[in-house]
Amino acid sequence: MRNFIFSTLGILFLLVPISETSTRCKGFDQGCYTFHVPSLEVGQILGKVNFNCSGQKAVIFETDDSHFQVDSNGRISVTEPLFQKNQASFFVTAYNEAEEQWDAIIRVLTNGEKLKSSADDKSKNVPIIRFPHSSGSSLRRKKREWVIPAMSHSENSMGPFPEFIVKIASSRQKEITVHYFISGPGADQPPRGVFTIKKTTGDVLVNKPLDREDIPIYNLIALAKDEDGVAVEDPVDIVIKVIDQNDNRPKFTLSTFYGNVSEGAATGTKVMTVTATDDDQQGNQNALIAYSILNQDPNMPSANMFTISSSTGLITVQNSGLDRESVNQYTLDIQAADLEGQGMATKAKAIITILDANDNVPQFVTKEVTVEVPENEVDYDVTRLAVTDEDARGEPAWKAVYRIVFGNDREQFSVTTDSENNGVLKIIKPLDYEKNKKHEVIIEVKNEIELTSGMPLSSATVTILVSDANEAPIFNPNEKVEEKPENLPKGSTVTTYTAKDPDTAQMQIIRYRMGSDPAEWFAVDLETGMIKLKSEMDRESVYVKNSTYMATILAYDDGTPPATGTGTLLVKLEDINDNPPIATAPLNHVCNHNPLPINVTIIDKDIEPNTFPYVVTLVHGAAYNWTIKNTEYADVKMLLLKKEVEPGMYEVPLKVTDSGHPSLPQVTGLQVQVCDCYDSGACKERMIGASFGISGILAILGAILALLILVLLLLLFVKKRQKVKKEPLLPEEDVRDNIYYYDEEGGGEEDQDYDLSQIHRGLDARPEVVRNDVAPLHTAPQYRPRPANPDEIGNFIDENLKTADNDPTAPPYDSLLVFDYEGGGSEADSLSSLNSSTNSDLDQDYDHLNNWGPRFKKLAEMYGGGEE
Repeated sequence: MRNFIFSTLGILFLLVPISETSTRCKGFDQGCYTFHVPSLEVGQILGKVNFNCSGQKAVIFETDDSHFQVDSNGRISVTEPLFQKNQASFFVTAYNEAEEQWDAIIRVLTNGEKLKSSADDKSKNVPIIRFPHSSGSSLRRKKREWVIPAMSHSENSMGPFPEFIVKIASSRQKEITVHYFISGPGADQPPRGVFTIKKTTGDVLVNKPLDREDIPIYNLIALAKDEDGVAVEDPVDIVIKVIDQNDNRPKFTLSTFYGNVSEGAATGTKVMTVTATDDDQQGNQNALIAYSILNQDPNMPSANMFTISSSTGLITVQNSGLDRESVNQYTLDIQAADLEGQGMATKAKAIITILDANDNVPQFVTKEVTVEVPENEVDYDVTRLAVTDEDARGEPAWKAVYRIVFGNDREQFSVTTDSENNGVLKIIKPLDYEKNKKHEVIIEVKNEIELTSGMPLSSATVTILVSDANEAPIFNPNEKVEEKPENLPKGSTVTTYTAKDPDTAQMQIIRYRMGSDPAEWFAVDLETGMIKLKSEMDRESVYVKNSTYMATILAYDDGTPPATGTGTLLVKLEDINDNPPIATAPLNHVCNHNPLPINVTIIDKDIEPNTFPYVVTLVHGAAYNWTIKNTEYADVKMLLLKKEVEPGMYEVPLKVTDSGHPSLPQVTGLQVQVCDCYDSGACKERMIGASFGISGILAILGAILALLILVLLLLLFVKKRQKVKKEPLLPEEDVRDNIYYYDEEGGGEEDQDYDLSQIHRGLDARPEVVRNDVAPLHTAPQYRPRPANPDEIGNFIDENLKTADNDPTAPPYDSLLVFDYEGGGSEADSLSSLNSSTNSDLDQDYDHLNNWGPRFKKLAEMYGGGEE
């Protein structure tokens, strides 16, 4: 116990004695040092503070005023000049290696100021605070020239209350009546009424016990006023620190702490850390906690398996021998006490779980197993092998890992782990009874993590007996390739494709049948496997890919049950020149004045050498107006217009001949529109009405004349029938004997090489006819070119007749068409019935015209009614 005395403006202060606990550092020998000097000059030595720290040398001193400094030996000197100051006050703070802190107040008095006592003190043990000198009575607070040291008062004081703690005094109280007031939290601000002051005497009183954990420090302001309420002193700050008492028990942060450690852990292994707090002042022994273990449950294999650090709460392993299979959990009763274990205490529990370590080897339940499996099975479960393991179920130290260590050279087996930790042996490649009837496999087991001990691993032997099964016949080779010409005659032998039965121990008969044969070209002999051609092959068939036709052959035995094998037959077809080339080109238009070439593409279904080079020529007189030229591509030609022609649709016949042996020609008519063009290249539209002209009018008149002639011929025919007896419509002989064939064209395509331009000359010379019954400016219909195949000539005529019926530019059906000029005069008589003698009608009967109504009455009078 010691008393601290300090001074302000020459007034002695006696601090209330404060209890201390013994530390290695005793601190400053005084709480307040006072130095008297005539003046403060830079470099002046004021004095020295004494600090007692037993056994420690590294003590650091600091000040809160930059005008002063403290050397390492405690000597205080002036470092900066001070102006107009005859008093100074500052703190000196000391730090040691343990980061502990001590404070002392330094008072410096100049100009002859001396310490003296006040005769008005009620108690020499109570400090008195006097106001500093003020230049005026203004209420405005001014900065004090030094800091008033804090007052200290112990918490939880037992009184009696109110309790006197400090006195406030003004130097003017001898001159005038001074009233004292205090303001701030704890006085006139919440919590109100903790502190009060006697108005006339300046005695500061505390009215109830203080609680440091509630408010550790109070900051009050002392005021001095005259009877009129005018301030006679500058306000003074009063700081009251609440001294801590050991009134709070330590508290664990959790009621139960949980930790874990692996079994077999070595001594010193960290388990977990427990923590507790104390609401008392930190850094004080009241809050200095010490931890301890009170009890361990169970006490095996020893009573002190764990220890705890008294200062940090770290729990570690103290003794070896932790075994999860013996004890899997420990419960510790722990305690935290303040005053380094000598004060108030609290308790909690720490539960430590022992984690499993792989210290047990898995063991096979059955060491030897014999099983029978069928041959040729894949993904087949052979057997399941069970193991036992004393480690924790479901943990990596319990989970089994299997591997085959013998008998799997051909990698026909695999072993996996199922959900029950059993080993599952499977067949992953088929077993062949004829090659090996018995297999022996050795399997070893271990855990997912390595063993902590060097114990040997467990193993089991599985004997596998293979049972015979009926196997399908096998073709050799599995895929057979044959090369044949595509024009191979029907009935020819393609190949012989046979299979063998792998079941050598069984006498079985193999038979054959076709499997896949999409074009239905082949037939296979049931017993020999000989494959023959039953229909013609075609390399250009949709079933042929890259000149190869694929079929499958099935071989089946008479086993129980029967087994079927499949062989693949690939027939590579040699190309025969059986497809003539075809010239194709999109419908193009050509300008008369600036004709551009038309690209003509040659298409040939055959392949080399039965394709290019192609010989392309213009036939049927087309060379008169057109020409053909080669390009850099063998299958592309250019068609060019040689001279200006009449605008319209043209069919340009091209004859294309390939290079096969023998070569094949083909004549194709290409549709080309020739027109007069604008500068942009677009065709000019032709006026339909202008195309008729005089020729159109003559065509209409000719049609009317032809209709009249037809009516007259009909009337003559009717009249003649009335005059003669009825005769059969056809002669009595068989009609079939009167059928004549006119499509015999003779010696092939060479006879068709005639000039069609002569026919066009007659059409081009037809008279112009203006037709007002059709809409003008219609696009000319497209006529189908003459087909190369003579069998298509009928369809060609029908389609072009329909096109001509809808062609507004075509002449009427009965118009006179001039095909060629044959000269004037003829030695033969006229064939027209109009020029025949009237006697030719005598044998006709026209009496039936009377039955045709009024419109035919005149004709009935002229020709009917008997002979004239």
